[in-house]
Amino acid sequence: MNRPSTNFNIAIEPAFDFLSPKYAELFDGSAATAFQHPVWLHSLYTGLAPHAGATRLIVVARHRATGALAMVLPMLRVRRGPIRTVEFADLRVSDYLAPVCSPEVFSQLLADESACAEIRYLVRPFDLLRMTKLPDGRLPIETLLAAPRRVSMETNAYATVLVAPFEQWRASALDRSYQKELAKKYRQLQKKGTLSFSCCNDSASVLEALDVMRKFRGPRFQSQGDGDLLQRPEYYAFYSDVALRGLGSFVRLYAMKMDGEVIAAVLGLHHQGSFLVIMSAFDIDGYKSQSLGALMFEQVARDCIERGDQMLDFTIGDEPYKKLFGGQPSPMWAVTQAGSTAGALSLFALKQAPWLKLAAKRMSEFRLLPTRTSTPTR
Repeated sequence: MNRPSTNFNIAIEPAFDFLSPKYAELFDGSAATAFQHPVWLHSLYTGLAPHAGATRLIVVARHRATGALAMVLPMLRVRRGPIRTVEFADLRVSDYLAPVCSPEVFSQLLADESACAEIRYLVRPFDLLRMTKLPDGRLPIETLLAAPRRVSMETNAYATVLVAPFEQWRASALDRSYQKELAKKYRQLQKKGTLSFSCCNDSASVLEALDVMRKFRGPRFQSQGDGDLLQRPEYYAFYSDVALRGLGSFVRLYAMKMDGEVIAAVLGLHHQGSFLVIMSAFDIDGYKSQSLGALMFEQVARDCIERGDQMLDFTIGDEPYKKLFGGQPSPMWAVTQAGSTAGALSLFALKQAPWLKLAAKRMSEFRLLPTRTSTPTR
């Protein structure tokens, strides 16, 4: 290992306190995202990580002269079968991942060869280093870790710029025919009973909305992979803890009610003038023809504009509805590096996965094609 940096003290701090005032100060002045917020990472490390069998790998850089925090890399060591991986603290709940550091200090770290060497030494050993969900235009973590160049992921993130008043944003973001359609469906919905929309402002309303979200999302996602995370006790506890700790500041939970009963809910994070949607649920069976999801997001946009937000961020995923609300795509990036022969084989398999999925999909479509068709089908 190289000689220690003269500018920074670099260390792994497993007991690092993300709720400390010092971390809050670092976070507020950093280029990090909402998913590195003190409340989010505290709940992730104390709640989810133990259930996942993940080991904390929190790399902390401090200014040697003052001892002040310079950078935090919130990472985990996770064993996936025989493969030892090092990855950002995510565990399937975070949409954007980034170092917690200001651009200026990050440049100083990159210029300090000894500091970089210490950081690279501390994250080893690993079979596979995986840094996914890196937002566009953020700090180059791959340079710090001497990893290969980042590559684009198969999915994008989507956000729409908000402008006041709401009517102006609605006219510019939504197609005219779609505006009319939503207005008609909203009138239909109002005729079904007493309709209300609000942002939860106490623990009782938060837990009520989360319980309803869990009920609505269970059947909807049952056929998709391993289902909805909210159905798993440790994840429900995580989202509940984040919502209650961040209530009134970092977290907003919107609820639409019919005659006092929750029929739709949207959970999101507020950060630097943006509202980031992380989870939604709707009573699809009870209101099949009302487009509850679209009506709910329209009301969320209205509330965000009234609060002075500049961005409604639908986060990662290429769902079509995001473009209907003026969402513009932004690329997401991933950095991977093999640290052993086993890791190299694993990385090769990961790179082949998209091709294997595509081949399987095409074979499936080929088997399902009709032998003859006279008219185009949708």
